[in-house]
Amino acid sequence: MATPDMEDIVRLCKQRGFVFPSAEIYGGFRSTYDYGPLGSLMLRNVKEAWWRSMVQLRDEVVGLDAAVLSSPRIWEASGHLANFTDPLVDCRNCNERWRADHLEPAEDGRLHCPNCGSTDLTEARAFNLMFKTHVGPVEDEANAAYLRPETAQGHFVNFLSVLQTSRKRPPFGIAQIGKSFRNEITPGNFVFRTREFEQMELEYFVPPADADEWFAYWCQERMRWYVELGIPAELLRLRQHERAELSHYSAGTADVEFRFPWGWGELEGVANRTDYDLRAHAEASGTRLEYFDQATGERYVPYVIEPAAGATRTMMAFLIAAFDSDEVGGETRSLLRLDPRLAPYQVAVLPLSRKETLVPVAREVLGLLQPLAMCDYDETQSIGRRYRRQDEIGTPLCVTVDFDSLEDRAVTIRDRDTTAQVRVPIDRLAAEVTGRLGLPGAVPPAQ
Repeated sequence: MATPDMEDIVRLCKQRGFVFPSAEIYGGFRSTYDYGPLGSLMLRNVKEAWWRSMVQLRDEVVGLDAAVLSSPRIWEASGHLANFTDPLVDCRNCNERWRADHLEPAEDGRLHCPNCGSTDLTEARAFNLMFKTHVGPVEDEANAAYLRPETAQGHFVNFLSVLQTSRKRPPFGIAQIGKSFRNEITPGNFVFRTREFEQMELEYFVPPADADEWFAYWCQERMRWYVELGIPAELLRLRQHERAELSHYSAGTADVEFRFPWGWGELEGVANRTDYDLRAHAEASGTRLEYFDQATGERYVPYVIEPAAGATRTMMAFLIAAFDSDEVGGETRSLLRLDPRLAPYQVAVLPLSRKETLVPVAREVLGLLQPLAMCDYDETQSIGRRYRRQDEIGTPLCVTVDFDSLEDRAVTIRDRDTTAQVRVPIDRLAAEVTGRLGLPGAVPPAQ
């Protein structure tokens, strides 16, 4: 397995249409990125894989799509207005601003500026990371609102409505995928730390006595998910937070970390949020946010176990883990060994040439496969170049339509990882492709 550096990854993302710098024709806009034709497909696949695992395959979890704009009362009750801060310092020499906890001390023990090396820094002061805006035409505090810095509070303020309408009982979960916004002081490492990002969060409500058990369960379950979708176990670790690291709401947190080219970085946090959020919102709103067990007559405020993952970070980790190169026919090729469920395209349909006699059959094959999988259609350049292009973007299968197809009504399936090829009749192609891709409802491929 090749070990890429970030230059390799950034170059691949730009050249092949995974990720573009936002507003690039205007010189870019710091820490913002646009997901191109391939990146938007892969990011969607990552989110769908998460949703399938967390919601579709579990009968005790339901979904939610809460508002991005939110009342200040939510963030006051949750503690974000008071506690959601980073320590900010200014360099008096070059006027750059930095997070104090990310700076290395100089030889004399003082912090130094990464830009100019000066130790002439201001005292650290708290900087709130929330994006503030105003609703309506008047910009005053009465009309203040915030872009959410996390999706979780939407789960908590909707807890009672979901409980009543879904008729669930603890343990049960509310899942959500959506955008969040944090005014990061020092964004960086490509899409790893940005001010606009997407989260995949589950709030799992449990009886208080069972919280430790469910915390351990979700730590292992979330580690398993990454491995099952193709990240080697040696590139992952579960790191328990020290007490000094814990958020104001947490009784225990563990991070699922991935070994990025620059070192270990968080993909997902699993936290025991206790009953902090529900009690805080109950007190602030005057609404009882609790569960009543009719069987036992017990009334309690559930504890919450929260697995919260970054969708964009996760996509990048899968891409990095899949990056590889090998030798085929005496030539080096680059490829992404992506799980078919994550690959931007699952199948590429490739007519051997652009001659009019082949195109109708190729289009017929494309129409047959499009309802089953995301397909690319490519008829430019030599077939060898097209194979290499599909390997580099992670397409698991190529289906080639050649001149023999006009006579035998068969096509050639080529496997990305092994480059092995097999001839398959068109009338068996759908079953063969879905079986090889392992799509839901698929039958095993012919041997």
